[in-house]
Amino acid sequence: MIASASAGTAPDAEVTQPTEPALDEVDRLIAQADRLAAGYDYDGAVALVESDSAASSDPRGQEAINGYLATKDTMVEADHTQITHVFFHTLIMDTAKAFDGDADSKGYNSVMTTADEFKRILNAMYERGYVLVRLHDVAYEEPDENGNLRFVYGKIMLPEGKKPFVMSQDDVCYYDYMLDDGFATRMVIGEDGKPTCEMTLDDGTVSTGSYDLVPLLEDFIQEHPDFSYRGARAVIALTGYQGILGYRTASNYSDSPTYEADREQAAKVAQALRDNGWELASHSFGHLKLGVSDNPEKSFNGFAIEDERFRHDTDRWEAEVESLIGPTDIILYPFGNDIADFHAYTEDNPRFKYLESKGFRYFCNVDASTPYWMQKGTSYFRMARRNLDGYRLYQDTIQEDPAKKRLSDLFDARDIFDSARPTPVTWY
Repeated sequence: MIASASAGTAPDAEVTQPTEPALDEVDRLIAQADRLAAGYDYDGAVALVESDSAASSDPRGQEAINGYLATKDTMVEADHTQITHVFFHTLIMDTAKAFDGDADSKGYNSVMTTADEFKRILNAMYERGYVLVRLHDVAYEEPDENGNLRFVYGKIMLPEGKKPFVMSQDDVCYYDYMLDDGFATRMVIGEDGKPTCEMTLDDGTVSTGSYDLVPLLEDFIQEHPDFSYRGARAVIALTGYQGILGYRTASNYSDSPTYEADREQAAKVAQALRDNGWELASHSFGHLKLGVSDNPEKSFNGFAIEDERFRHDTDRWEAEVESLIGPTDIILYPFGNDIADFHAYTEDNPRFKYLESKGFRYFCNVDASTPYWMQKGTSYFRMARRNLDGYRLYQDTIQEDPAKKRLSDLFDARDIFDSARPTPVTWY
């Protein structure tokens, strides 16, 4: 016989709480589709709802589909000639360590961006209507009427007033010289499967979190999905001479007891980057000037380094980096040093032919003098990049002539510049 309490509940009796209704699967699916639509992938949102019979037959599903299609009809094609490309190096997380007056401080102050500056830049560009797109969204190869591949400009569809831009980050390798200077130490895969970073703290413990551009940009997009066009992320450029992504994968580290494990883990992190929308690129193996010489007295047929050294560097990147990260068709020139001037690449340019033979199709130099520059050839696409670093930010803050400010289309540098920086900021 089961006893019952006649005057209230006994002190040790279990109290059954009312249960929440099970999460409606249709609402769950629509929420996922809404996320796609927020990133301007209306076709993907419609396809997701239609893929589920319960959702597609439910009035809520039909209402969602109609909303996606109606919003899609309001999109306008962005002007592909006015797409800017901004880039960064490894972000400074601890300014006290980076700007401590040692031999590397001047370089950090000149060519690096602080994490606070980066976050301010994201917010400012978001407020001005910028939307991150892939380099491959801007232009890509497709067959012509004869079946031959030719580059065409992409059709980027955005709300009226939105402005597409490309982002990249150079030297995502976490070099030895940066240890103990306030930077992340390597990239890892977080519990959510997304790339994140490790950083060694003052007490020697290793913390995992948003300690560089990749996780910080991911955080921002998670909060502002309309900042990313159809899942776009930045281009990550890698050298190889000290390994990649913080792992010492170069062959000169082959005696290290962790060499094989480092190579294996680096490959996994690279794949996680790709899986989450990031594009990977070459930055040469040895961070060399691959292009045209700016010193006639030290020129090799017009180039900064010898042909043999150029080919050896390209081959070594292919053997020691591309073998880990998989094929890529993007090269971001170290120092912005292009293999030609502004004229079109030609078949008689031996460096273009060699890089083309290695599968490269996208070639990016550096030119901060103009908001955007690009060149579409039959078999290649060139794009200039703008450095958003300490030197460039400082120059804009001290420039009194508004017409001569080089970053004013993106933000007001006075709102971005980190007060922790030593000034003046000179080119190192």
